[in-house]
Amino acid sequence: MKIFLSVSIRGGRGLLGTYLHMLELLQHHGHEVLSFHVADPRLDEKESLMSEREIYDRDMGFLTVSERVIAEVSTPSTGVGYEICRALQLGLPVLCLHSPHSMVSAMILGNRNERLAVRQYSSLGELESAILDFLAHLCA
Repeated sequence: MKIFLSVSIRGGRGLLGTYLHMLELLQHHGHEVLSFHVADPRLDEKESLMSEREIYDRDMGFLTVSERVIAEVSTPSTGVGYEICRALQLGLPVLCLHSPHSMVSAMILGNRNERLAVRQYSSLGELESAILDFLAHLCA
């Protein structure tokens, strides 16, 4: 399955280890993560060589050919919010994951779109379970 992984880039990279874990989990289960670059520790350096337009075109291109979106929303990010909204407009199922002490936007928590699932996790095990449940439910 083609997955778009949406995580904070310019909003902060404090959860980079979590992003990498998510990427590895998805790849281990045979999924193609189109936006694998988001877990690259050198992403800031690489994206500094790109224009904002090139970044936008790349990410929207990946999003339009994805089958599912998984977003880590613990770190506030305008870009992640934009990608979630666009994914829902495209009719894609979206899973938003967040840690218990994060300040998740009411625009995510209050959204009752049937294609949007929001799950809190306190450990990597809970994160993994939420991701695998989301994918299994949609693939059944």
